[in-house]
Amino acid sequence: MHESAAALRSVLTYLVILAYIAVAGPVGLLVGAAFRWKRGLYALGHAGVWLALALAGIRFRVAGRDHVPASAVVFCSNHESNVDPPVLFRALHPFLHVLYKAELHKFPIMGTVFDAGGFVPIDRGDREKALASIARGAASLGRGNSFLIFPEGTRSRTGQLLPFKKGGFIMAIEAQAPIVPVAVQGGRASMRKGSAVVRPVRVSVRIGSPIPTAGLTSADRDELIARVRGEVEKLLQEGSLWP
Repeated sequence: MHESAAALRSVLTYLVILAYIAVAGPVGLLVGAAFRWKRGLYALGHAGVWLALALAGIRFRVAGRDHVPASAVVFCSNHESNVDPPVLFRALHPFLHVLYKAELHKFPIMGTVFDAGGFVPIDRGDREKALASIARGAASLGRGNSFLIFPEGTRSRTGQLLPFKKGGFIMAIEAQAPIVPVAVQGGRASMRKGSAVVRPVRVSVRIGSPIPTAGLTSADRDELIARVRGEVEKLLQEGSLWP
């Protein structure tokens, strides 16, 4: 797509989504808080994400959905672009919770919506707060809520996996919840570094087989991390789902 056309499309996408958030955000929070209608809040979230992806021309395909058990799991994905979170929110689970960077909680409306949806912010710069967040996430998993983690902690600029951080794995072990490896590819071309222009891309999401944590303790976390990281690497090596 020509740069000017992509820029125009991006501006339209941003304007429509900002308008959607301005209207749906307060309505969803009001209804969700008044009637404890979390399902409705998620429906509004999925509608907004679908609208954003459609307007931006971002399409995705998923392989391996049959690997996901009915019980609560921790989806563990690589992270290469800004489009990964919305794509995975749509692709992985209808009521997906997210363990996310605490800095994002400061954005207007976003932090409040994340709280209402049961997302858990983690402050990696404060060990006490991080441990409290991990405990909250583990308790939520115990109540049947599935989570998404990006253990690299930030986007990989090269597509190569960065070292995995331990928080999400400790959360899974505490809850004795299985970890499902996920590989997402194709989004890096959507937003270039330093540019707000969103370009149409085709994203592939590969879901691997669950890795159990039953019987594991925090002493087993490094071995678990290595195993999960290896499975994510294998999924990445399978390549794109698009011709």
